[in-house]
Amino acid sequence: MDQKVSASPRGRSGWFTSSYSNASGSCVEVNLGTCDVLVRDSKDRRDGQPVLRISVKAWHSFLEQLS
Repeated sequence: MDQKVSASPRGRSGWFTSSYSNASGSCVEVNLGTCDVLVRDSKDRRDGQPVLRISVKAWHSFLEQLS
């Protein structure tokens, strides 16, 4: 988690926001990759802003805990 990742390496391509986000867009965005899942704050998409990189296995485990 201490690895730095650009907040917009591919622009908006591949990023999506939850359908549960409010009208102002205050939520998180997710980019599903084959090895990692990237998560960022939807309110600030500027380059250099924090992005979490999570393994696909850990992401699936997280989602299982929510259901």
